[in-house]
Amino acid sequence: MIRCTSVIAFFSFFIVAMLRAQDTSVPTIYVDDQGVMRWSDTRQEAAFYGVNYCLPFAHGYRAIDYLGKDHKQAIDRDVYHFTRLGFNAYRIHVWDVEITDSVGNLLENEHLDLLDYLISKLRERGIRTVITCQTDFGNGYPERNRPTGGFSYLYDKCDVHSNPDAVRAQERYVSQFIQHKNPYTGFAYRDDPYVVGFEINNEPCHTGDPAQTRTYINRMLAAIKQTGNMKPVFYNVSHNMDHVGAYFNTAIQGATYQWYPIGLVAGFTRKGNFLPYLDQYEIPFSSVEGFGSKAKIVYEFDPADAAYTYLYPAMARTFRSQGFQWITQFAYDPIDLARYNTDYQTHYMNLAYTPGKAISMKIAAEVTRRVGRGESFGSYPADTLFGDFLVSHKQDLSVLNSEKIYLNSNHTTERPVAPEKLATVAGCGSSPIVDYAGTGAYFLDQLEPGVWRLEVMPDAVPIADPFAKPSLSREAVTIAWNRWPMRLRLPDLTGEFHVVPLGADDVPVAAHAEGGALQVTPGVYLLCRPEVVDAATRRWQADTRWHSINLGEFVAPEAHAAHFSVVHTPATVVTADESLTIRATVVGPSLPDSVVLHTDRVSFWSANNPRVLLKHGSGYRYEGNLPREMVKQGVIRYTMTVYAKGQATTFPDNRPGTPLDWDYPEPLYWTTQVVPSAYPVVLLDAAADGESLETYAMPEWGGNTVNSRLDHPAAPKAWRYTFAKRDSGVRFFWKRYVADVVANRRDRLADATYLCVALPGVHALDSLSVGLTTDDGYTYRANIALDGAPLVRIPLSTLQLGDTPLLPAPYPVFLERYFSPTVQRSFDVATVESLVLHTLGEVASDASLTIGNVWLE
Repeated sequence: MIRCTSVIAFFSFFIVAMLRAQDTSVPTIYVDDQGVMRWSDTRQEAAFYGVNYCLPFAHGYRAIDYLGKDHKQAIDRDVYHFTRLGFNAYRIHVWDVEITDSVGNLLENEHLDLLDYLISKLRERGIRTVITCQTDFGNGYPERNRPTGGFSYLYDKCDVHSNPDAVRAQERYVSQFIQHKNPYTGFAYRDDPYVVGFEINNEPCHTGDPAQTRTYINRMLAAIKQTGNMKPVFYNVSHNMDHVGAYFNTAIQGATYQWYPIGLVAGFTRKGNFLPYLDQYEIPFSSVEGFGSKAKIVYEFDPADAAYTYLYPAMARTFRSQGFQWITQFAYDPIDLARYNTDYQTHYMNLAYTPGKAISMKIAAEVTRRVGRGESFGSYPADTLFGDFLVSHKQDLSVLNSEKIYLNSNHTTERPVAPEKLATVAGCGSSPIVDYAGTGAYFLDQLEPGVWRLEVMPDAVPIADPFAKPSLSREAVTIAWNRWPMRLRLPDLTGEFHVVPLGADDVPVAAHAEGGALQVTPGVYLLCRPEVVDAATRRWQADTRWHSINLGEFVAPEAHAAHFSVVHTPATVVTADESLTIRATVVGPSLPDSVVLHTDRVSFWSANNPRVLLKHGSGYRYEGNLPREMVKQGVIRYTMTVYAKGQATTFPDNRPGTPLDWDYPEPLYWTTQVVPSAYPVVLLDAAADGESLETYAMPEWGGNTVNSRLDHPAAPKAWRYTFAKRDSGVRFFWKRYVADVVANRRDRLADATYLCVALPGVHALDSLSVGLTTDDGYTYRANIALDGAPLVRIPLSTLQLGDTPLLPAPYPVFLERYFSPTVQRSFDVATVESLVLHTLGEVASDASLTIGNVWLE
């Protein structure tokens, strides 16, 4: 028995050694004594960019079941898109509660199998992985936790690192997990060259003595070392700031950080210029002993609750300036769930459903590879043009414009620097290289001179706020398949060229394109000059391997715009006796025959009903003008009726029929207030808007409560704020995005000379800062005395440039809370974007402030 055991042990050792030797040709990552991640073969610095993706666990796993989809097929589809976006990095925090028992033993179950499968598929595409071994929290969000018997459920997250039984369970689990052999690769995690390293746990909560924290980390490091692991081990240092010294006084080889620059879980889409928020990522403890020898990785980041396409490259630029070498966004939505965005309400990222944001991620991946570690480009606004890159808030645009690669996240007129040398083009919207009416992403890759692969995604059309409360019955973005014209201006494909489908044979395409013009539906095509088409179609076929894909691969959701949707945001207020442009997005199972606007003046009994026909523009956009005679002081109320194939549907009701039908119920209406041309520009209407000011505190442990003022029925509507102080030195803020409010009052805005604030109630406050933030992110403010006057009129000429408060506050908490301009700019009232107020000095515990209307006159 002893001899048999010895023989088994010998052969086990021999097999492991063979497995380790199998991929010695595959370079791995090590961390040098300067904290730099390098490749084992070339000793060159490494740079990684990618995503978190949670399908093997928690809600992602369950929701795939709810929808009747196959988990592994879903993984295959998403991993294909990862490689199309240029990702080379993947990170996951493992839900240990789903793969452990009560004492930390590893369970071989479907969750672990899916993680193994995912890692193997990433490996096939050349994508590396960092694994965070445990989360130490439940598996519910956005649902309730599900009992699993895992050890983490037995302990509070802030106790799991100090409770002796919990620590022993973690040692057992981490040891077994790192030695777990992936059946799809044949490697244990510790031996897989595509696994870069391990983070011990996700966002630990350390509340005790820092020495206890150091002891915990050392015990976990010892447990990992005993497995024979040679990979770097990382630890989170962006939480529990009083424990920073303990983190760096251990043998960890890397430190992990997060960045959520505009907060989390707003419940709505945030708007504004957030480039000042992304200007810097200063680490205040960079002088701590041991800091310089640790590699720096970003385990999670995201400009959450934002739909813009200019943010990701700016974040990658700033990360690189601070020396980060691993950058992974949180979190990529599985393609089968992205229609609803239920995985993580505050995040939304998927190539098919957020194409502009996805292309900006592709650009950010290039930023990570092209911008040197520690390279700086100055302060905002100078850093909006850096290297081969451009980011623009006003255009909602990011661009990579180099000799061989041209990428654009939105419509742009940026001309390519060397069109004749281009080999890679990808985008969303039109550019000087591609005119395209569809709304999905497209990819153009040169296979050889005169031969290109074209991949076209279906159209993604937002129909609801993706950051509102999630539900698998609430569609945020719908998908439509349509045939659109495309015109290419590639010097390599001038004149006539052939268009050959590489996927399904039944895709309708033109056999030839002339003058660069063709018609495309979603799919994959080979574009060939006439003189090379015969040889090219023999050489380049659907199953031909090219880099990390097969040429015929194509992944896209089926069309699910089964019913018409009209997406429209009415103007808040407009000027009387001026024409009003109405714009709407209309999407459905087909293009409408017509879209007609009716006001509330129509009647079944009238022979002369006012109406406006909305004309079809590009893609799914429709536009019409209300003539000035229909724009009278008061309120405009209107509907839109979509006519298609003999049927009519009226919106915003989303009800069959038209307001002209005899039996149509009283409609719902979109409404717009119409005011005289001399009427002030109202930034906050307390009576109409209700509680429309966002409230914040710095530091965040301060807070306030708000109630409607109910002094007397004759009193104007206002809101009374009382303060909850938990410490001294707290400053309270109010903010409102007003760009939409002023958009249709430009003439009156240009004549404004005063900022007026109604303050009908003040108690125990003696001063207040009142300011306006412009669309370039600069804030101009004045400090006012609160002397009991119910109305304060501030001359705009007295506003002074100051710091812009970053509201909501960024995470982690050590980041700067203000943007301080280094380039002086004069205030321009025409560019007003937000209203910002804040307290000055110490706030008394019984203080209160009542805020009414705010306007420009």
